[in-house]
Amino acid sequence: MDLSAFVAKMKEGLQGDAGMILIHDGIVRNFSSGGSPVASIEVRVDWERLSQILTDARGLPGIKGVEAEIREGRLSVGEDIMFLGVAGDTRENVISTLASTLDRIKKEVTSKEEFSS
Repeated sequence: MDLSAFVAKMKEGLQGDAGMILIHDGIVRNFSSGGSPVASIEVRVDWERLSQILTDARGLPGIKGVEAEIREGRLSVGEDIMFLGVAGDTRENVISTLASTLDRIKKEVTSKEEFSS
């Protein structure tokens, strides 16, 4: 995954229509949400559901572009899991769209299993 290339893709075709691009970079951390040690995770993605969620987000007020890149498979601590980018007219529209889209992706699209060694 290349963050610079992802941002460049987000900027393509905007032609000054966006005042902000917000990027989420999800990274494998060395502990679970409950505090247990984590050495790696296995990520699975429902690609069809992801496509629908991105389409929904692109139709929200003020939004000019939404893109996501997710790695599937076994990932180690420190590796990027997901880039999610939202481009739009104002920070209010962009921040709320990124937050709601990220929540939906985590609930409806991705699943993970954590491994301690």
